[in-house]
Amino acid sequence: MFQSTKLLYALTLVLLFSGGLLLAKYAPWADQSTANAGYANLGGDFTLSSKDGEVSLEDYRGQVVLMYFGFTSCPDVCPTALSTMAASMRQLTPNLEAQIQPLFVSVDPGRDTLDNLAMYSAYFHPRMLGITGSIEAIDEIVKKYGAYYSHIPLENSALAYTVDHTSRVYLIGTEGQLISTVAHGTSVDELVALLKQHL
Repeated sequence: MFQSTKLLYALTLVLLFSGGLLLAKYAPWADQSTANAGYANLGGDFTLSSKDGEVSLEDYRGQVVLMYFGFTSCPDVCPTALSTMAASMRQLTPNLEAQIQPLFVSVDPGRDTLDNLAMYSAYFHPRMLGITGSIEAIDEIVKKYGAYYSHIPLENSALAYTVDHTSRVYLIGTEGQLISTVAHGTSVDELVALLKQHL
């Protein structure tokens, strides 16, 4: 009798565990339309300046936008992220690559002139646009996208200050909606796979 009870108890645990795994896998209560709900309150249109004139996110409806906040004097984090963006685009077919617009938003407009920003961005990819604006405009877009930056004074340095900033790539969909943010250090292959999901 005691053995039967133990066996029944063990079988019940196995069934409950298996049922839990199935529910976790299929999640019948989940609304798939809210899969990206974490970004529902982030993102939105903006207008900044490039060497060739004003640039608005709305200009790229129908394309996927890869956006990064940084500054041209950044010693290593920005070049790494921009290189990953560019390399991921180059791994796609020319047709798919043409459907992506990379943007580099400078949060250091005091030092990053539009000419320098254009040359710096093009070094990574010929279609990468360097854009910036007034501090007020930058603050607005940074807030919209849940990003961060801060000018940090440097003593005994010719640079006078550096900029601490968010190091994430923002993936924006064809309708202008923020789809995801990609952490610094994400591999080129991982970014390529993510891009293919939304092209």
